[in-house]
Amino acid sequence: MAFPSVESDLSPPVAPPAADTLELRRQRTRWLASLAAPAARAQRLAAIAISLSGVLLIGQAAAIAWLIQAVIVLHRPLAGMLPIVAGLTAALLGRALLSAWAQSLAGEVADTAKRELRGQVYRRLLGQGPLWLRQRRTGELGELMLTHGDALEGYFVGYQLARTEMVAVPLLILAAIFSVDWIVALVLLCTAPLIPFFMMLVGWGAEAAGRRQLGEMARMGGHFADRLKGLGLLRLYGRGEAELAGIAQAAEGVREGSLKVLRIAFLSSTVLEFFASVSVAMVALYLGLSYLGLIHLHTPGPTLGVGVFCLLLAPEFFAPLRRLAAHYHDRANALAAVAETERLLEGLPETVTVMTSATPPARALEISDERAPLLQVRQLSLRPRGARADVLREVSFDLESGRRLALVGPSGSGKSTLLEALAGWLPPEHGEWVLRPGVRVGYAGQRPYLFHGSIADNLRMADPQASDARLRAVAEAAQVMRFVEQLPEGLNTVIGERGFGLSGGEARRIALARLLLREPELLLLDEPTAFLDPETEAELLRTLGGYARGRSVILATHSQQAMAWADAIIELPSIAAPQCEDIDA
Repeated sequence: MAFPSVESDLSPPVAPPAADTLELRRQRTRWLASLAAPAARAQRLAAIAISLSGVLLIGQAAAIAWLIQAVIVLHRPLAGMLPIVAGLTAALLGRALLSAWAQSLAGEVADTAKRELRGQVYRRLLGQGPLWLRQRRTGELGELMLTHGDALEGYFVGYQLARTEMVAVPLLILAAIFSVDWIVALVLLCTAPLIPFFMMLVGWGAEAAGRRQLGEMARMGGHFADRLKGLGLLRLYGRGEAELAGIAQAAEGVREGSLKVLRIAFLSSTVLEFFASVSVAMVALYLGLSYLGLIHLHTPGPTLGVGVFCLLLAPEFFAPLRRLAAHYHDRANALAAVAETERLLEGLPETVTVMTSATPPARALEISDERAPLLQVRQLSLRPRGARADVLREVSFDLESGRRLALVGPSGSGKSTLLEALAGWLPPEHGEWVLRPGVRVGYAGQRPYLFHGSIADNLRMADPQASDARLRAVAEAAQVMRFVEQLPEGLNTVIGERGFGLSGGEARRIALARLLLREPELLLLDEPTAFLDPETEAELLRTLGGYARGRSVILATHSQQAMAWADAIIELPSIAAPQCEDIDA
């Protein structure tokens, strides 16, 4: 038996697809913004708070410059400066309070966006259906709820707030400086556009690196979760040490990828700091030469107060850009998370129709005539996901209310596929099946999923409000009590994930009891008596017959007892078109 190595699972790194166009990037950005739509009020308040903080910043710089001009140049007494000092103190406190409020509001927006992302992902997974999920790695999909969701935190708390500040505050500062010295305003205006240009160039690389890194982490998480599930098998075949070494090597690769992303983030900050420093130095040089009388660009020249005002605000003009650069990699990580979500879910999870075993698919038409058969199947052809050819071709039959139909045939003849289609999991290739309105459908497959918890908890998945007496009744009907009474805590006995601690037959009986608790009008049962001894099988069919009186049953089986229990049989050959016995026979 060959085991896939860690290297084969985690290499080569995921690269952005060739079709990753500018329009796709815009769509992802719009979708990312839509996640925070329920918190639009908090977003607006955060923008107002950060803008008011910018206004107070200008007032703070003006107060400091006025104090210096008044004390040093005009030689005014300090006693007359108390109102200005009080205003300066109020501006400092106001800025601190507004910044804290803006951060709190941004955190609320981020929490809302993460909840919305996880909700949409969950609904999309439900909408894709069990057959699609079987072909995916659960650990990798789990990363959508964890790592990918957490990647939005920095985007809404850091980047979005810094972007709002960059739009509002530099314009206010530029207007204030222009009112006192247009030369300084012109220097700032000419150097500012260089920073977003270089940030954009660096940002493209950051987004690509971030997406590769998130892809690596998602695949490593999926690989590790798979190995945890198969740990006993790995140990049985002596693959434990080899897999451990492979995981260590993959973790080292993820570490190196993380450092590459950080390197790009630091590069973006360095580029911004360089241009900001050059611009502030030009302002300082102009003011210094003006005070020394070496240049005279306008008359009168700048006063000491004007110079201090401009020097205080020049670094603050670039401060929002610095903060934006510091959080620019958060934007790249968020867009990378969106791209990975789109890749793993085969599209962004927007409008989703959730399908369950009780919800017929869109192509399952409804019968308007109450006298018509409960179920009509007409020329139905089915092809499992990933298959190249149909496993069922042109199947037709009717099922009346209260009748039992057995699907028989060799393995691979399509019995399970037909049940999955009738459960709403698989759309037909051709033909249709028609169900009477209001009929609830229940399906119990060959591989039932049982959660970690007590047997009673697993049964109550079908009806959380079910009483203990009703729980015991369905457990008796499905022959669960036959083995549960021998367990230390009966129905309260805790079992492991996927039914660990139970045999295959016991797990199927619990799944059958869970289905009976839902009380469907049409029961779809896939090998319900497999792995049972003849006595237990006979008793299960007897109690199931009593429970299903008045209900319709379709079961796939190889058992002669189950065939005899059914009212009619459909034989599904492997290759030839299936032949159907008379349903009334």
